Amino acid sequence: MKKNITPINEKIRAAEVMLIDQNGNKHGLVSIDAALNSAQAASLDLVQVSSPDSNPIVCKLLDYGKHVFEKKKRNFSSKAKVKRTTVKEIKFRPSTDVGDYNIKLKKIKSFILDGDKTKISVRFRGREILNSDMGLNLLNKVSLELKEIAQVDQEPSLEGRQLLMVLSPLKRNN
Repeated sequence: MKKNITPINEKIRAAEVMLIDQNGNKHGLVSIDAALNSAQAASLDLVQVSSPDSNPIVCKLLDYGKHVFEKKKRNFSSKAKVKRTTVKEIKFRPSTDVGDYNIKLKKIKSFILDGDKTKISVRFRGREILNSDMGLNLLNKVSLELKEIAQVDQEPSLEGRQLLMVLSPLKRNN
């Protein structure tokens, strides 16, 4: 992968450049020596801001180290603001008792309120698969109890020996 290196100071290969000072004022076409002298007088760097193929080459007076630092800082802050949604999973059995059901329901609520999608599965063992309607009733009960804070992304579906459903947080208009 080729890095995009910006020519600065003596690395600029042009006889004349279009000069822009640190305040954004255009000084027109000046020789490269005059541009380097004005950069040195202002204790700044002469940085090429246009492509090397352009005619004339545009250069700007700025503190290059500070410019690179602020650019990295902007990129980092934009990455930090991105919310990554994860999929959490809660497993039930068709014969899950009331106490366990309530504990798992609280955990699902906390996942949803944190902004995470939640995959709810009911696992069948042995002959329990014959009564798959018990698991379907359980998932419907969960979705009814959470309808104020969650929406069903994937309706309950039987995949092998598991009944699966995916819930996600409701979109809030803030």
